[in-house]
Amino acid sequence: MAVHQADDIRNVALVGHSGCGKTSLGEALLFKTGTTSRLGSVDDGSSHLDFDDEAKERKHSVDSAVFHVTHGGKLLNLIDTPGMPDYCGPAIAALAAVDTAAVVISAPAGIGANTRRMFNVARDCGLALMIVVNRIDAENANIEEVLTGVRETFGNNCYPLNLPTNGGRGVIDLLSNESGASDLLDVGEAHTALVEAIVETDDTLMEEYMEAGTIAAEKLTAAIAKAVAGGNLIPVLFTNARGDVGVAELLDALVLVAPSPVVGKQRALLVGEGDEAETVPVPVEASGPLVGQVFKVTSDPRSNIKYSVARLYGGSVGGEGQVVLGDDRKGQRVGHLLKLNGGEHAETPQGTAGDIVAFAKLDMHIGQMVRDKAGAGCVPMPKFPTPMFALAVTPRSRSDGEKLSLAIQRFSEEDPCFKSHRDAQTGELVVEGLGDLHLTVAFSRMKRLFKLEVDTKPPKIPYRETIAGSAKYVEYTHKKQTGGAGQFARVFIDLEPAERGDGYEYIDKIFGGVIDQPFRPSVDKGVRDQMSKGVIAGYPVVDVKVSLVDGKTHPVDSKDIAFQIAGRNVFRKAFMQAKPILLEPIVDIEVTAPTEFVGEITRDLAGKRGQIVGQDMLPGNQVCVRGTVPLAEVATYSSQLKSVTGGQGSYTMELSHYDIVPPNVQQQIVAAYKPHGDEE
Repeated sequence: MAVHQADDIRNVALVGHSGCGKTSLGEALLFKTGTTSRLGSVDDGSSHLDFDDEAKERKHSVDSAVFHVTHGGKLLNLIDTPGMPDYCGPAIAALAAVDTAAVVISAPAGIGANTRRMFNVARDCGLALMIVVNRIDAENANIEEVLTGVRETFGNNCYPLNLPTNGGRGVIDLLSNESGASDLLDVGEAHTALVEAIVETDDTLMEEYMEAGTIAAEKLTAAIAKAVAGGNLIPVLFTNARGDVGVAELLDALVLVAPSPVVGKQRALLVGEGDEAETVPVPVEASGPLVGQVFKVTSDPRSNIKYSVARLYGGSVGGEGQVVLGDDRKGQRVGHLLKLNGGEHAETPQGTAGDIVAFAKLDMHIGQMVRDKAGAGCVPMPKFPTPMFALAVTPRSRSDGEKLSLAIQRFSEEDPCFKSHRDAQTGELVVEGLGDLHLTVAFSRMKRLFKLEVDTKPPKIPYRETIAGSAKYVEYTHKKQTGGAGQFARVFIDLEPAERGDGYEYIDKIFGGVIDQPFRPSVDKGVRDQMSKGVIAGYPVVDVKVSLVDGKTHPVDSKDIAFQIAGRNVFRKAFMQAKPILLEPIVDIEVTAPTEFVGEITRDLAGKRGQIVGQDMLPGNQVCVRGTVPLAEVATYSSQLKSVTGGQGSYTMELSHYDIVPPNVQQQIVAAYKPHGDEE
């Protein structure tokens, strides 16, 4: 295929809440440009973008899909992203690769919770924004209410670029038409408002407009992409993807108003850390050094070939070239350089600055930098939500342990919000995701791809232990005599709380040689070991200061292990004297549902020790309830919300902070704790 220069490339992510028609819109763009010979459908499983068996079965996207079309001499690289909050990891990662986020909204359903979330993330990333109101043909679509909601939610700089006409069976362009028929606004007034919004971003155009009262269409065309790139204008377009309404106009708009990599957000490498960190701009030049970043990793279910998809910020690369990954010093041969169209791919001779390409069979991971030679720094990725839903997993067959490890490794590479760890206390393998649906899909894919079935246990809440008081000059003496050389260590410590979030601090306050210097780090090691195990309920200890203030050694029996054991026990003793408390994770939660359920939702959250911090009325008779609530109370909230709202509610939650567990709840947790005996 032809190689396009950066000026002729548009990189766009389709984002929004589930059910708004992003995939159908992508299918319409593929078909309209002749890229595919048939219009794919999510409903009948013929979608080119939801090609994964899991997506076909569930009839919604579970991962992002990269595709490309050409229109008006421009290369449009597009990314169809999943809309379920549980799958927002790949959706957020896609924003690292694009210059424009097209926020898709369902005309009948209105603005969903994940729509607002993705809009805010894209805005915070500095991307250009446009809004596509889809499904304008639906019987229950209130387009005027949706447009009002768009401006109320996303700002008064949202201006229609076209308007639906003839009962949603067509659209009328506002940039070129000063009059005409529309289903909801006066075309002349909407045209004037759009023109004024554009000229306000350019002093020269504004002056000309004030003098002449009009502006030539070609001058508006040249200025609109700049206005969109600067965030001064958010164009709104209307479509019916399945009915081929507004699709051609959307393609024209992507070419016209979506900024190219040259005009859009300019990426910069962050080199160094802390106060000494500096940013180094990456020039969007094909002749410059190669700088790219991986934003998607996927594997072909049939061949198991790994594909890593990257945005090239600068430079160029071909199949015969080499790339250096991350901090590596040694390069790897590219071999196969590809352009993806959903589940299909074709080789391309070269990827150049601004393009999106895929590498085959190279071991890459999301966020990793791709260069033509060793270099420092990275382009920061967008912030991903913290996985808050955890399950302990074990394979049903003992022989499937290796399969489970491989499956978890693969899913962790492909989804930045899928995590795993081995619990130090229980030895259990724990996987973490953004919700129960997120992990349910992962387990289903394990069964489908790896022929692997697992058993799961309820999530273990990640409590933390700390102290509310202090303990001074706490002593512990460890003696052990077994016939030969014995063990002896005597230590005194002060224990006090640190500021929340400061972590652990160990201070050696011993003057002189009451404890030999080589043994003092052993006390610290013992304290750290006990902190990892917890004291009152088996959870890690955080935010404490330990000062080693006194002690005693024996010329023969003192040794490293003795002072480690003394450190463990003196910390445990001091901890119990310093008003031990438990901390629990508190999450920010947003619940979106029809307004008729607001009373049930607020009462339910209040009964879970939650606090309501606000409510937002949304278009389509929807309400968004915002609050904070302990994670322990909403660990299985998905099924509870379905019960409360009859399946019509959705929610997002993200870690906010840790707070003190109420005494009655702490008493129950501590009472249920069964510590393991320590070996000395």
